[in-house]
Amino acid sequence: MSWNRPLAGWVLAAAIVGLVNTPPFKSYARLPSRIEVPAGQAQEIQLNLPFGLTVEADAGEVIGLNGRPIGKAVARVPRGESLVLDGLQPGDANVELRLFGWVPIKRVSVAVVPEIRVIPGGHSIGVRLRSEGVMVVGYSVVNGDRQPGREAGIQPGDVLLSINGRTLTSEAQTGDVINEEAAAGRPLQVRVKRDGNVFGRTVTPVQDTHSGRYVVGLYVRDGAAGVGTLTFFDPQSHKYGALGHIITDQDTGKAIDVREGQIVKATITGIQRGERGQAGEKIGVFAEDGPPWGNIERNTEFGITGEAAHVPQNPLFPTPIPVGLMYQVHEGPARILTVLDGSHIEGFDVEIQRVIRQTTPDGKSMILRVTDPRLLSKTGGIVQGMSGSPIIQDGRLVGAVTHVFVNDPTRGYGVFIEWMLQESGAMAPAQNLVGAGDLPGARLFVLCTTSFCGETARIV
Repeated sequence: MSWNRPLAGWVLAAAIVGLVNTPPFKSYARLPSRIEVPAGQAQEIQLNLPFGLTVEADAGEVIGLNGRPIGKAVARVPRGESLVLDGLQPGDANVELRLFGWVPIKRVSVAVVPEIRVIPGGHSIGVRLRSEGVMVVGYSVVNGDRQPGREAGIQPGDVLLSINGRTLTSEAQTGDVINEEAAAGRPLQVRVKRDGNVFGRTVTPVQDTHSGRYVVGLYVRDGAAGVGTLTFFDPQSHKYGALGHIITDQDTGKAIDVREGQIVKATITGIQRGERGQAGEKIGVFAEDGPPWGNIERNTEFGITGEAAHVPQNPLFPTPIPVGLMYQVHEGPARILTVLDGSHIEGFDVEIQRVIRQTTPDGKSMILRVTDPRLLSKTGGIVQGMSGSPIIQDGRLVGAVTHVFVNDPTRGYGVFIEWMLQESGAMAPAQNLVGAGDLPGARLFVLCTTSFCGETARIV
């Protein structure tokens, strides 16, 4: 009867509406609109749908589907199977996924990018860096009641760049400049950097009654030093990445802008075991013999980077291994590389408990849990000095250890290796980003920040 046709249409529409609101379909619909797949590798996409799909794509010379070239024809993914995109050669392709063969539900742009291979780190490194200018880390009282720097509006965390046009390079030199300019009767015109903005302040120094020198009542620091872990070395560009997180001043929490710095070999001499509520740490010393391994060009949100003139071989991975992109990281077993004694790199078992898909680069990309009995016995889990330890999964370098949960040292965060490679310049910025998951409300303790405390402040 004629009335059955519109009824059937309404029934079909209702069925489709009900279907698209199911959890499997919503998960499927959140697939990224763009995916990058390294040439020679495959990207598996879990569909989790109770029916088959058809896939239409172009550029069959660029990508394949489940081991078969797609071409411009229509291919079918049976119910329960994953969609596997095979990167055949660098290039771009468009993939359209359809329900019932005619209802388009997702269009994905696939970029097959050149495969990147790097040498995993795990080496313990000593980090020495000198900041741009000198950082104010506190106030000092002069002659019982004066604080000239504070009175002029200078705050902890500010960076003093120059005084009367003279560039400031160290704590001692800053004190000398203040004394010389004031002794000559010149007011101090100070160039200050605060949160990226540069401005001027006029400071009137006071002659200290004990030393006879002119001072402004500020504690300043010109750098930081500490022990961390090398993450990767790119033999093509000679770029390296380490630490996985930014180095901040221990007193102000402000990021240190690098003027110059070096990484050198470090030897681990002991471990302070981590406990609930108290992060542990590696105890290490810098090796003073031999040349530096490399320079420090930048102190970024994802660690330090620069050029390495020479990095010793990693005996566990003597040749470069592939880099795993964000979509190749999954929940399950992995390993981290780090040093617990001397300079001997070892691998330890961990579990990736959660992968956080990110729309913008962020240091909390995945949640890790240490499962290796020996590592748990020795360290209690993740400790300071372990930040930057490479994370290996499925034979790929996928990330680095960055943070520890202060209330559970067996767990912590890792950062995607993509973000570190991009900061180093060894990889172009990624475009295959999806919605980020909510981060659990755990207390965090940034690894290595309190380890970078070898530099004492000086009163000027």
